[in-house]
Amino acid sequence: MYRQIEESQTLLINNQSKDLESANKKIIKFGFGQSPFLPPQFVLDSLKESVNHKEYTSVQGNLDLRENIAQFHKDHNGLNVSPDNILIAPGSKILLFNILISFKEADVFIAAPSWVSYAPQAKLAGHNIIKLKTSFEKRWRITPETIKEAAKNKKFEASIMILNYPGNPDGLTYTEDELIKIAEVAKELNILVISDEIYGLLDHNNTHKSFVNYYPERTITTTGLSKWCGAGGWRFGAAFLYDTIEPEFKQALIGIGSETYSCAPTPVQIAAKTAYQSYDKIAPYLNMQTNILKQVGNYCAEQLNNVEIKVHAPQGGFYLFPDFSAHKDKLYAKGIKTSNKLCEELLKDTGVALLPASAFGFEQDYFAARLAYVDFQEFEYTESFDLKSNCSNIVEGIENICNWISKL
Repeated sequence: MYRQIEESQTLLINNQSKDLESANKKIIKFGFGQSPFLPPQFVLDSLKESVNHKEYTSVQGNLDLRENIAQFHKDHNGLNVSPDNILIAPGSKILLFNILISFKEADVFIAAPSWVSYAPQAKLAGHNIIKLKTSFEKRWRITPETIKEAAKNKKFEASIMILNYPGNPDGLTYTEDELIKIAEVAKELNILVISDEIYGLLDHNNTHKSFVNYYPERTITTTGLSKWCGAGGWRFGAAFLYDTIEPEFKQALIGIGSETYSCAPTPVQIAAKTAYQSYDKIAPYLNMQTNILKQVGNYCAEQLNNVEIKVHAPQGGFYLFPDFSAHKDKLYAKGIKTSNKLCEELLKDTGVALLPASAFGFEQDYFAARLAYVDFQEFEYTESFDLKSNCSNIVEGIENICNWISKL
């Protein structure tokens, strides 16, 4: 009678952690990917000053805001998009879903691992989900060969592929050569690509390249304020449509928006206009974040690799995807045979919350998990940044994981 959709795993682990905390147990929150940074003060001030704005805006969003976003991303990484082809919504999550449900039926190519909501959204839209298999050895990256092989399982005429980089849950990105080759295959197979670049501004080396530059024919780019601006709860997302988008497709997206969210909150749009006013003004704030996240991520990866928990050093965002497979025999001996059980036992024994690989498209018996290294409070950043004192929970959590696996 009802659709069978489980609660989002990221929200679920956050609630479980809160339950344990209420029982006076210290929890190291590596499960929930929420930025620890506050938005810049001038953006906070803008939101405070706009609370009296209660009017609706157009479904597509405030025009001045869209113009700011277009210029901001052109200055950041050379992305060219017309303000008329930008859609604003309460979060990029709903934009992703609206793109999917614009199609009556489609094959949706989704990498494993990938963000927890892609597959459920495709399922809700009634589409055929095709997994793109990856591996630790190939840095969890999809390849042209992977896409071509997966295309043999197509059922429908329309094809959609969701690309996410820097990635959630792996923190990795693609080289320019890799993007070019993926674009060639996407064009050959006439695939609509949703390029989820919500972490693009948190590329640790500030070298993020948008996929639309290599496949302008059919790429929709999604982004928002939740990650780079630390404003997840504000719910602000944007989608950049390709220049030659079919008028009926664009109208479907606007129409679905009008029948669901109506518009993004007006005060948040005003604050977003301030956030996107100047890339040069926001660059020092971004550099502060990426400098910290790069150091923290590299520290975590090094410590985990030292105890044979395999993980690639992150290149953007604030995630790692540690692989515990080298300890499979010891885990089995302890009665741990799934990634869910692995995370459950780790949380119970050490107070460290991770999210199991099964939430990201893997079979239950694959021993991996997502680690979000953001359990620290914002602090005054200086060149004398000391990880152990500024990010003590991170250090404690990583030590707890390493000690736990070493003593199995």
